[in-house]
Amino acid sequence: MTGILQQLINGISLGSIYALIALGYTMVYGIIKLINFAHGDIYMIGAFLGYYFINEYQLSFLPALLLAMIISAFLGVVIEFLAYRPLRNSARITVLITAIGVSFLIENVMIKLFTANSRAFPQAIEQQKFTFGSLQVSNYQLIIIVTTLILMTLLQFIVQKTKMGKAMRAVSVDTDAAMLMGINVNLTISFTFAIGSALAAAGGVLIGLYYNSIDPMMGVVPGLKAFIAAVLGGIGLIPGAVVGGLFIGIMETVVSALGFSVFKDAFVYGILIIILLIKPSGLLGKNVKEKV
Repeated sequence: MTGILQQLINGISLGSIYALIALGYTMVYGIIKLINFAHGDIYMIGAFLGYYFINEYQLSFLPALLLAMIISAFLGVVIEFLAYRPLRNSARITVLITAIGVSFLIENVMIKLFTANSRAFPQAIEQQKFTFGSLQVSNYQLIIIVTTLILMTLLQFIVQKTKMGKAMRAVSVDTDAAMLMGINVNLTISFTFAIGSALAAAGGVLIGLYYNSIDPMMGVVPGLKAFIAAVLGGIGLIPGAVVGGLFIGIMETVVSALGFSVFKDAFVYGILIIILLIKPSGLLGKNVKEKV
């Protein structure tokens, strides 16, 4: 039982990161039906920004985290304005290819600037481990879980209780009707990109602290797994992204604990195939009939 609880804690801390990234995917898709494959690279940018602020400016962890989120939010808005907004009325495949191109561009620019080598993330917080019998929990895991809970609570408040949140929900239902009601659709979409990018950046800084290693390609695999998490929970649904992220994190940890760590990625992709075959709308999604 202790071993199960240990792996559950490890899985929740990892799944919390996937959930933060998946929220960006699901929010953007819910608003403009776009799979933003550059989103994982925003996660990587956030990690590098945190590294820069802590290492170069000697900031403590919390200010570095907040600054990384703010700058990444601005970057997300710039990407939406330059790359996606001009193609908003184009075919979906065109926008999808553009998203992949933006992802490659960010990765190669970062490799050019910082090389492809991994670098140690500065340990702005001293690691401590708390033992409860044979169960061990590190302060890093607690920081990840608590930070994720706070950010998700704030996101839920913004979406459900604020004027901008109401605008986001209106645009996700019917963009044209929202525009006729006086909602600034462009501002709403930009705000959605900003929120999603800020959450991904937070995940990057947290994972840099947890694993003590960052590199320009670190967003590729987590980005794909977060996308799978969003699809698993029901893409376009905020609770679905959280459920999917936690599920993927826990399953991946369990597979590794059973001695099959080599196959953990294949296991995650296998889950995606099974979900698409059995319930394409995701665990929390509903099948919607479309008129032809």
